[in-house]
Amino acid sequence: MTQVFTKDILQGNVAFVTGGATGITAGVARAFAEHGAKLAITSRKLENLDAMQQSIEAMGGECLTIAADVRDFEAVEKAIAATVEHYGKIDIVVNGAAGNFLCNANELSPNGFGTVVDIDTKGTFNVCRASFEALKESQGQILNISATLHYLATPMQIHVSAAKAGVDAITRNLSVEWGRHGIRVNGIAPGPIEDTEGMKRLLMPELKDKLTRRIPLQRFGKIVDIENAALFLTSDAASYVNGVTLVVDGGQWLCGTSFG
Repeated sequence: MTQVFTKDILQGNVAFVTGGATGITAGVARAFAEHGAKLAITSRKLENLDAMQQSIEAMGGECLTIAADVRDFEAVEKAIAATVEHYGKIDIVVNGAAGNFLCNANELSPNGFGTVVDIDTKGTFNVCRASFEALKESQGQILNISATLHYLATPMQIHVSAAKAGVDAITRNLSVEWGRHGIRVNGIAPGPIEDTEGMKRLLMPELKDKLTRRIPLQRFGKIVDIENAALFLTSDAASYVNGVTLVVDGGQWLCGTSFG
């Protein structure tokens, strides 16, 4: 794909990325490093973090790894503090840690529902709250990774739909409350992104052709599509964009299908 942004568009920025070791958010983290940002990434599994750190450093980037569960506010506070101690500041926070699985609502346990809400919604709040002082100091920004699942209705995804609706509410509310501190808060709602492990697990092969035909652009998204959206929203090109959740789904949800 043609290079869209200049290589130094995020030069001098420090980005704290949750869920930054795998999937879409790993792509975002890698894109940030490729465009000049220094990284701190968190995940629950240290082995995933180590592999990502090696990948970033192999391409000449800087990457601090911190094992932390976003559901644990104290652990998040420590991760934020460690990042500030290491780099001196935080400019960008990306909330990408998420949980998902397919389950009919009538078969879903309260614990299963609560676990996804705890990771996606409560985890997003925990990271935003813990990073407030650092972002206030740098007049930085937050980017929340959401979904399109809750825009209409998605069978077997009530837990994630509820969780991501909460994430969108956090984006809107914090953009209003924290804007006066110079903190921008935006989000991205990916549609079906085919080159992810989650899509491989969640999408039955026989449904792919049917879903593709219902996407106006007639293709599934790629992680790079989300990377480019993230680079735009966190760059100076979007300096007056605040409180927006940018849908990146090829127009799918407008056609009566919600999947992301």
